[in-house]
Amino acid sequence: MTTHAVPQPAPAAQPRPASPRPERTVLRRLGAPPRTPLLLGLAASVLLVVGGFGAGGTLVHDPVLTNSALGFWRYGHGREIATALMYIGLALMAYAWVRLGRGVLAGQVGGRAVLTTALTWMTPVLFGPPLLTRDMYSYLAQGALPLAGLDPYAVGPEALPGPLADNVHSFWQDTPAPYGPLFILVAKAVAWVAGEDMIPGILLMRLALLPGLVLLVWALPELTRRMGGRIPVALWIAVANPVMVVHLVGGGHNDLLVMGLLATAALLTLRGQHAGGIALATLAMAVKASAGLALPFLVLIWAARLPGSQPARIARAAAQGVAVFLVVFTACTLAAGVGLGWLPALSAPSMIVNWLSLPTGVGQLLHSIVGIVVNVSAQPFITTMRVIGGIALLALAARLWWQSRDGGPDAVRRAGIVLLAAAVLGPAMLPWYPAWGMALLAMAAWSARWLAVMVFSSLMLLVVFYTNGEAAVENVPYLLVCGLLSLLAAVSLLRPDPLRLRERWSAPHHLVVADARTRGR
Repeated sequence: MTTHAVPQPAPAAQPRPASPRPERTVLRRLGAPPRTPLLLGLAASVLLVVGGFGAGGTLVHDPVLTNSALGFWRYGHGREIATALMYIGLALMAYAWVRLGRGVLAGQVGGRAVLTTALTWMTPVLFGPPLLTRDMYSYLAQGALPLAGLDPYAVGPEALPGPLADNVHSFWQDTPAPYGPLFILVAKAVAWVAGEDMIPGILLMRLALLPGLVLLVWALPELTRRMGGRIPVALWIAVANPVMVVHLVGGGHNDLLVMGLLATAALLTLRGQHAGGIALATLAMAVKASAGLALPFLVLIWAARLPGSQPARIARAAAQGVAVFLVVFTACTLAAGVGLGWLPALSAPSMIVNWLSLPTGVGQLLHSIVGIVVNVSAQPFITTMRVIGGIALLALAARLWWQSRDGGPDAVRRAGIVLLAAAVLGPAMLPWYPAWGMALLAMAAWSARWLAVMVFSSLMLLVVFYTNGEAAVENVPYLLVCGLLSLLAAVSLLRPDPLRLRERWSAPHHLVVADARTRGR
C-alpha cells in the first residue's frame, strides 16, 4: 500500500512588526522628554522673545522696529502688552521647570530628556534681545574701547561716543571694566567683528559665551558621579533652571563662561590632570576675579595625591599651582593687550546698593531702625556691615579650605559653598552671581528640603529685576506677590497642588453624581 504524504498548508505569513514612527525614534534618542514641560517652556521662551522686543533690554534706536509698522511695540500700549507677555512667559517658564522637576525627582525623567528640554527652551532666547538686563551693551562697549586705543580699565563706555555707548545703562557709563583680561579679549573679538552694528553684536556675544554652557554640560555627568549626585537632578538645577535660561543665556552674562570653566577645572583636577584644572580655573578668574576662590581648593586636591608629609605636599602643590597660574594669566593679559588696571576696577560692583547682598541688606535695615530716632546717612551702616561680611567670608573660606585638606570631591563641594557665599556675603549681588557656586554644587547630593529652597531662591532671583533690566528691589508689594508665588512653586515641587484646587473644583461634580444616584433609587 502506497502512502502519500498529506500536503501541509503553507505557513501563514507573519505580519511584520510595525516600524516605529520616525518622530518617536527621534524622541527616544533625545531621551523622550515629557511633552507638557517641553512645550510650556518653549511657549514661555517665545513669549519672552516677542515681548522682549518691546519691553526687554531694547536698543535706543532699533534699526528694525523704529519707524516701521511695528514701532508701536516699543511705546505706550504696545509696550504694556509686551511687558505683560514677558511676565506671562516668566510664569510659564517657572511652572514648566517645576513640572519637569517633579518628573526628575520621581525618576520618570532622565538626564538626556532634561538636557533636551533645557536646550529647547534656550533656542528662542538665543535670537532675541537681552532679557532683564542691558549688560551685553556694556560688554560690547568695553570690547570696543581697546580697539579705539583706550584703556577699558581706566575709562568707561562714555569715552567712546556712538551707538555702543548710547545703549549702555547710565549707571555704568563712566565705570571702567571690572572683568579680567580673558573677557576683554573675547569682547574685543566680538566688537571687532560686529563694529557698531548692535544686533549682530548681541548675537555674536551670546555665541561667544556659549562655550561656557558646552563645557558645563560636558563636565556635569562625570562630575556628578564623582560628587555623589544624580545626573538628571544636576541638569535640572544647573542647566534647565530659569536663571540659566533667562538670565545667563537670554541676558548674555559672562558668568556663563565662568560656570563652564569652573566645572571643567574641577573635573580635570579630580581626574588627576591637576595642571589643566588649575589652568582652566585661572581662565575663569581671568573672566571674573571671584572664580579665583576655587583655586586654593584645587591645590588641595593636587596635594592629596603627592607623597610626603601634609605640609610638604601642600607647599609643593601650591608652588606648582602658582607657576601654572602665572603662565596662564600672563598669557591672557598679553593676548588682550591690557595691564593689571582691572584690579582697582574690581570695586565697581560695590557701587550697587541693594539688599540682595546680605551685609548691604543688614546695613540698610539697621539704618532704617536708627533712622526712626535720628536722621543719619546710610553709608556708614552699609560700609560697616560690608566689612563684617568680608571678614565672615574670609573666615568661612579659611575654615572650609582647611577641612578640605584631604582633597577629593568633598573639596570641590566646599569650593562651591565658598563661591556661593562670596555671592551672598559680597558687597553687591546680582541675580546671576550665585551661578558661580551652583556650577559645582548642582552635582552634589541634594535633599528634598534643600531642593525646595533652591526653587524658591531661583524664582525670586528671576524676578527681582524688571523686564527692562531695572532693579525691582524697592518695590515691596511686587516682591511680596512674587515671594508668595515662588513659595507656592517651591512647595508644589514636593506636594503637587498644595492648595488642593483640583479637589475643590471636582467636589461639585461628585456631589451632583451622588445626588443623581440617590434620586435614581
